[in-house]
Amino acid sequence: MSASAVNPVDRHAGYNKSRLFIVSLLALFMAGVGASLRSNVASDLQRIFFDPIDKAHSAEMIGSVLGVPFLGYAFTIAIGSPLLDAIGMGILLPMSGVLFIIGTLIILFAGGPHVYNVMWAGAVVTGIGWGLVETVVNPLTTTLYPDEKTARLNTLHAWWPGGLIAGGLFGIAMGALGVGWQFKLAAVMLPALLVIVLCMGVKFPPTARVASGYSMGSMFKELLKPMFLVLFCSMFLTAASELAPGQWVDLALTRTVGMRGIWLLVYVSGLMFVMRHFAGAMVHKLSPIGLLWCSCLLASIGLFALSVANSPVTGLLAATVWGTGVCYMWPTMLATAAERFPRGGALLIGLMGTAGTLSITFVLPAMGTIFDTKKVEVAGGTEAFNLLQAGPELERVLGIAAQASFRAVAILPAILLIVFGAIWLYDRRASR
Repeated sequence: MSASAVNPVDRHAGYNKSRLFIVSLLALFMAGVGASLRSNVASDLQRIFFDPIDKAHSAEMIGSVLGVPFLGYAFTIAIGSPLLDAIGMGILLPMSGVLFIIGTLIILFAGGPHVYNVMWAGAVVTGIGWGLVETVVNPLTTTLYPDEKTARLNTLHAWWPGGLIAGGLFGIAMGALGVGWQFKLAAVMLPALLVIVLCMGVKFPPTARVASGYSMGSMFKELLKPMFLVLFCSMFLTAASELAPGQWVDLALTRTVGMRGIWLLVYVSGLMFVMRHFAGAMVHKLSPIGLLWCSCLLASIGLFALSVANSPVTGLLAATVWGTGVCYMWPTMLATAAERFPRGGALLIGLMGTAGTLSITFVLPAMGTIFDTKKVEVAGGTEAFNLLQAGPELERVLGIAAQASFRAVAILPAILLIVFGAIWLYDRRASR
């Protein structure tokens, strides 16, 4: 009997599916906690370390530090995905926890004249750990649940916003108690340790591609299919619509919505955590591509609304629209690639993640550059901005700059309305 003829249920009889899925959830939770805590301490890092170096360009510097984990993620998942079966999930997943701990320690002990470079390096190491998480958990989930890919991937990725919520609430609570940024950031090491421990003694399955008997050559051939290239390019924009504003929201919008921006991130993450558990029903009604079209429409409207929000009420309303829009984007993009190109295995899923995170590497620093350019322009020049002291005028200038940085991102999901609309119409006609 060929491998492809083996019943999926029998194929996984020797594996503890529940524990494997739980450790996958925890690993993604860890990544979410780390991202949330980095966002939470971003203003502290900017004020303490980067403003003294170059006040006029400090937002670009912190934007680069926040964005570089996505670069580490992108390269890791691009390299690790085709090698996943050769190296083994049982090695790469616990290694992600180790790297989260090492990267966090590097940032915690950063200092001196090269503090920017040290923090940048620590963020890269953390990003590599995050890349190992998604190198493993996405193909692992599609392998364990071959008939429920979209629903299970959305459930899995509900624990990313779950981590954002936990990290955000923890950071807010510690800030209220006057605890320093170091203690906040160090909290991610706890779930990292749990990931390492829970991976011990667990048997991981081969990926679905290997178990189904598809060759390595057939996997690489999938890369040349036009529809995959379209999805790959689209992933750049869907990810940028979700992740870049999420990392920027506390630093930027706190000045404009009359509340800590991190509360908006926690709120949106709560929406995503709940809604992703109901992705199966949404996909049944709309199809994956139809769901992505609706998501892009709401995301574009929500981002523009965030750029003009000027009170807690308008901030929450805008965040609701944006959060509802970006909720299903990442897991549904992965599931769409996995379902349309089953021979692509871990490589295609990994490359989709690579596309998404590479976009953040460019978009976050770009948002920082827009922020810096606008604040200098509104202040009347670099010298005038440097002379501004803490007070209403500085807050006004920074608020206008924050709104400009969000407004620029709103165009990204709007572009995809044309792309996904065309695919949706094509699919509907082909199914008749």
